[in-house]
Amino acid sequence: MNQFKTMDDLRVYLNEMNRWFARPIVKGEHPTLYDNPNSSNKELICGIQRDDYIFSVCGNWILPSREHGLSFSSHWQHLKGIYRMKSKRNPGKAVDVYWVLENADIPEGLEFVVDPTDRKNQHYHLCATRRMLATELRSKLEWVADRMSVIYDAQRAL
Repeated sequence: MNQFKTMDDLRVYLNEMNRWFARPIVKGEHPTLYDNPNSSNKELICGIQRDDYIFSVCGNWILPSREHGLSFSSHWQHLKGIYRMKSKRNPGKAVDVYWVLENADIPEGLEFVVDPTDRKNQHYHLCATRRMLATELRSKLEWVADRMSVIYDAQRAL
Protein backbone atom coordinates (compact mmCIF):
# COMPACT_ATOMS: atom_id res chain seq x y z
CA MET A 1 0.00 0.00 0.00
CA ASN A 2 1.19 3.52 -0.76
CA GLN A 3 1.15 6.75 1.23
CA PHE A 4 -1.28 9.14 -0.47
CA LYS A 5 -0.54 12.85 -0.52
CA THR A 6 -3.94 13.93 -1.89
CA MET A 7 -7.42 12.52 -2.37
CA ASP A 8 -6.77 12.60 -6.12
CA ASP A 9 -3.95 10.08 -5.56
CA LEU A 10 -6.38 7.85 -3.67
CA ARG A 11 -9.04 8.19 -6.41
CA VAL A 12 -6.53 7.10 -9.06
CA TYR A 13 -5.48 4.14 -6.90
CA LEU A 14 -9.09 3.08 -6.24
CA ASN A 15 -10.00 3.36 -9.92
CA GLU A 16 -7.25 0.85 -10.69
CA MET A 17 -8.69 -1.58 -8.15
CA ASN A 18 -12.00 -3.39 -8.06
CA ARG A 19 -15.17 -1.59 -7.10
CA TRP A 20 -15.33 0.06 -3.66
CA PHE A 21 -18.31 0.81 -1.43
CA ALA A 22 -18.61 3.71 1.03
CA ARG A 23 -20.99 5.08 3.67
CA PRO A 24 -20.89 8.57 5.20
CA ILE A 25 -21.49 8.28 8.96
CA VAL A 26 -21.91 11.03 11.58
CA LYS A 27 -18.94 10.93 13.97
CA GLY A 28 -19.67 8.72 16.95
CA GLU A 29 -22.22 6.50 15.19
CA HIS A 30 -21.63 2.90 14.12
CA PRO A 31 -20.84 2.42 10.40
CA THR A 32 -23.28 -0.47 9.85
CA LEU A 33 -25.70 -0.46 12.81
CA TYR A 34 -28.07 2.01 14.43
CA ASP A 35 -27.09 1.55 18.08
CA ASN A 36 -28.07 5.10 19.02
CA PRO A 37 -31.91 5.26 19.14
CA ASN A 38 -31.72 8.90 18.00
CA SER A 39 -29.75 8.00 14.84
CA SER A 40 -32.86 6.76 13.05
CA ASN A 41 -36.51 7.69 13.08
CA LYS A 42 -37.38 4.20 11.81
CA GLU A 43 -38.13 1.07 13.82
CA LEU A 44 -34.97 -0.75 14.90
CA ILE A 45 -34.51 -4.46 15.57
CA CYS A 46 -31.10 -5.50 16.96
CA GLY A 47 -29.70 -2.17 15.73
CA ILE A 48 -30.94 -2.82 12.17
CA GLN A 49 -33.48 -0.51 10.52
CA ARG A 50 -36.60 -2.50 9.76
CA ASP A 51 -36.84 -0.75 6.36
CA ASP A 52 -33.32 -1.80 5.30
CA TYR A 53 -33.99 -5.54 5.25
CA ILE A 54 -37.06 -7.75 4.94
CA PHE A 55 -37.93 -9.10 8.38
CA SER A 56 -40.26 -11.98 9.13
CA VAL A 57 -43.56 -11.08 10.79
CA CYS A 58 -42.14 -11.96 14.22
CA GLY A 59 -39.05 -9.79 13.57
CA ASN A 60 -36.58 -12.55 14.45
CA TRP A 61 -35.59 -13.53 10.91
CA ILE A 62 -34.12 -11.70 7.93
CA LEU A 63 -35.45 -12.92 4.60
CA PRO A 64 -33.24 -12.86 1.49
CA SER A 65 -33.79 -10.00 -0.95
CA ARG A 66 -31.65 -8.52 -3.71
CA GLU A 67 -33.64 -5.27 -3.47
CA HIS A 68 -33.09 -4.51 0.24
CA GLY A 69 -30.03 -3.98 2.37
CA LEU A 70 -27.70 -1.46 3.92
CA SER A 71 -26.99 1.44 1.52
CA PHE A 72 -23.53 2.08 0.07
CA SER A 73 -22.18 4.41 -2.60
CA SER A 74 -19.84 3.10 -5.29
CA HIS A 75 -19.08 6.34 -7.11
CA TRP A 76 -17.56 9.65 -5.94
CA GLN A 77 -20.51 11.75 -7.19
CA HIS A 78 -23.07 9.59 -5.38
CA LEU A 79 -20.94 9.58 -2.23
CA LYS A 80 -20.61 13.38 -2.32
CA GLY A 81 -24.40 13.77 -2.57
CA ILE A 82 -25.07 11.46 0.38
CA TYR A 83 -22.29 13.18 2.34
CA ARG A 84 -23.87 16.60 1.77
CA MET A 85 -27.26 15.30 2.88
CA LYS A 86 -25.78 13.84 6.11
CA SER A 87 -23.90 17.09 6.79
CA LYS A 88 -27.03 19.23 6.35
CA ARG A 89 -29.09 16.99 8.64
CA ASN A 90 -26.35 17.07 11.31
CA PRO A 91 -25.05 20.67 11.40
CA GLY A 92 -21.85 21.18 13.35
CA LYS A 93 -21.04 17.46 13.51
CA ALA A 94 -18.18 15.84 11.59
CA VAL A 95 -19.11 13.19 9.04
CA ASP A 96 -16.67 10.32 8.47
CA VAL A 97 -16.66 8.09 5.39
CA TYR A 98 -16.28 4.35 5.96
CA TRP A 99 -15.33 2.28 2.93
CA VAL A 100 -14.47 -1.24 1.84
CA LEU A 101 -13.22 -2.77 -1.40
CA GLU A 102 -15.41 -5.18 -3.35
CA ASN A 103 -12.89 -7.99 -3.08
CA ALA A 104 -12.90 -7.70 0.73
CA ASP A 105 -13.90 -10.84 2.55
CA ILE A 106 -17.65 -10.25 3.07
CA PRO A 107 -19.30 -12.80 5.38
CA GLU A 108 -21.23 -15.67 3.84
CA GLY A 109 -24.88 -14.76 3.39
CA LEU A 110 -24.18 -11.13 2.44
CA GLU A 111 -23.49 -9.65 -0.99
CA PHE A 112 -23.17 -6.20 -2.55
CA VAL A 113 -25.93 -5.78 -5.15
CA VAL A 114 -26.63 -2.76 -7.32
CA ASP A 115 -29.85 -0.95 -6.36
CA PRO A 116 -32.35 -1.92 -9.09
CA THR A 117 -33.86 1.59 -8.98
CA ASP A 118 -30.52 3.32 -9.70
CA ARG A 119 -30.01 3.74 -13.44
CA LYS A 120 -26.40 4.95 -12.99
CA ASN A 121 -25.34 1.88 -10.95
CA GLN A 122 -23.77 4.08 -8.25
CA HIS A 123 -25.92 2.95 -5.30
CA TYR A 124 -25.55 -0.54 -3.86
CA HIS A 125 -27.16 -2.54 -1.08
CA LEU A 126 -25.37 -4.97 1.21
CA CYS A 127 -28.06 -7.64 0.83
CA ALA A 128 -28.89 -10.79 2.73
CA THR A 129 -28.69 -13.70 0.26
CA ARG A 130 -30.08 -16.34 2.60
CA ARG A 131 -32.49 -16.53 5.54
CA MET A 132 -30.79 -15.77 8.86
CA LEU A 133 -31.60 -14.66 12.38
CA ALA A 134 -31.58 -10.90 12.96
CA THR A 135 -28.91 -11.45 15.63
CA GLU A 136 -26.79 -13.29 13.04
CA LEU A 137 -27.13 -10.40 10.58
CA ARG A 138 -26.15 -7.99 13.34
CA SER A 139 -22.93 -9.93 14.04
CA LYS A 140 -22.14 -10.06 10.30
CA LEU A 141 -22.66 -6.29 10.00
CA GLU A 142 -20.37 -5.75 13.00
CA TRP A 143 -17.79 -7.98 11.29
CA VAL A 144 -17.98 -5.87 8.11
CA ALA A 145 -17.67 -2.64 10.13
CA ASP A 146 -14.55 -3.92 11.88
CA ARG A 147 -12.85 -4.33 8.51
CA MET A 148 -13.86 -1.01 6.96
CA SER A 149 -11.35 1.77 6.43
CA VAL A 150 -12.30 5.30 7.44
CA ILE A 151 -11.65 8.83 6.24
CA TYR A 152 -12.16 11.01 9.32
CA ASP A 153 -14.04 14.28 8.90
CA ALA A 154 -14.27 13.72 5.16
CA GLN A 155 -15.30 17.29 4.26
CA ARG A 156 -11.75 18.13 3.19
CA ALA A 157 -11.53 14.94 1.12
CA LEU A 158 -14.82 15.33 -0.74
